[in-house]
Amino acid sequence: MDLRLIRTYAIVCSLAALALECSAVHAGGTLLTTVRIATGLQRPVGLTAPVGDAERVFVIEKRGRIRVIQNSVLLPTPFMDIDALVGGGNSNNDERGLLGLAFHPDYFNNGFFYVNHTNNSSDTAIARYTVLGDPATSNVADLGSRVSLLIIDQPEGNHNGGWIAFSPNDGYLYIAMGDGGGANDQHPFPGNGQNLNNCLGAMLRIDVDNGDPYDIPPDNPFADGPGGACDEIWAYGLRNPWRNSFDPENGNLYIADVGQSAREEVNFQRGDSTGGENYGWRCMEGNLCTGLSGCTCNDPSLTRPIHQYSHGGSPFRCSITGGELYRGCAIPDLQGTYFFADFCSEQIWSLRIGVLGVEDRTAELAPSGSSIDSISSFGRDGLGEIYICDQGSSSANGEIFKIVAADGSNACVAPCPADLDGNGTVGAFDLALLLGAWGPNPGHPADFDGDGNVNAFDLAQLLGDWGPCK
Repeated sequence: MDLRLIRTYAIVCSLAALALECSAVHAGGTLLTTVRIATGLQRPVGLTAPVGDAERVFVIEKRGRIRVIQNSVLLPTPFMDIDALVGGGNSNNDERGLLGLAFHPDYFNNGFFYVNHTNNSSDTAIARYTVLGDPATSNVADLGSRVSLLIIDQPEGNHNGGWIAFSPNDGYLYIAMGDGGGANDQHPFPGNGQNLNNCLGAMLRIDVDNGDPYDIPPDNPFADGPGGACDEIWAYGLRNPWRNSFDPENGNLYIADVGQSAREEVNFQRGDSTGGENYGWRCMEGNLCTGLSGCTCNDPSLTRPIHQYSHGGSPFRCSITGGELYRGCAIPDLQGTYFFADFCSEQIWSLRIGVLGVEDRTAELAPSGSSIDSISSFGRDGLGEIYICDQGSSSANGEIFKIVAADGSNACVAPCPADLDGNGTVGAFDLALLLGAWGPNPGHPADFDGDGNVNAFDLAQLLGDWGPCK
């Protein structure tokens, strides 16, 4: 996608009438709805799965547990319970707790997964764990396997960010950090959002496959920079990035950043970015000047949002919940569609890069009588289908909904075995997954012939199936 089109989209959105937001349009295509696949959860705030896992999704409960939904059944035993290590997360509005989960790209081989949580000092902790037994089938984590990667001081209890994920392009772990909390980023000049000397208000990027416990990628834009810069910073100028999404096809990154008092925004980073983007907080909120110092409002070097919307209105809007990009096979005309919501108004929208306008999906996905009323996150399963997390109104009535075609159709054909990431096409990412599993590996999805080894015979099948699944 030409960056000029992205900038044009942002400009048109910002100039649209009625609160300077893009008007809702009807994109046509498959009519959508949601089905509830689980209830009885305790404040779910995230959902993910290992790439290619066709049976399970893993749900983050804010108080410190990870639950497993297998074949649409919520398992009674948690995958992991680290409640004793987690600080906060005791109410729907508490921004602390267990906030992020990411499975290593080679999870089926090494069993590694990573969590982001606030600890008992309310600071951000990033840690690695290992699953017990076969990663392809085990639903129990080894609590004794914890390896601490990072502890980042949090001056306030809010704006913790919390999302973590591996880029499909470079395999590095990305970590979203809020500005440290409080109103208007009133921390020492230039504010944490513009301060490269700490790791707050930024998107971080680390190499977990090298170093002890990790390495700084040598092409991080501020690695070994002057003045003691946070070497982990990949991009900055963020207030509280609450849920982000990589496009598994090209590594494009969508960042939903919660505003202060006027604007909510969706930021965008191309998959071929070299990093260093400044998204403008604290001198800008969306396309508005805040009057705060730290950077120059409307400086052309700042990266503007591709979409913003205003606070207020009816229903009242106040806080963006990002956001997930559809790359499943069940609804082909939904490919490349990004979904996001507002926590206060319970409205749900979608957009596509290069297509002007934002579609209001609320009536489809949360129709009258639906209980989707506390949207805390979106998530994507191992095959690219999208889910909505509803925290519920009490500590034990959280729900998970799946976005499906309203007519009950499912365009997914039986996936070709070599389509390891489940996107309907055998391509470079599938090849990378196979090569990462090379050698004795009984039960691994890349062991197509079932001989207990991922080897040249399996590689030959993958190359023979290259391209769209038939």
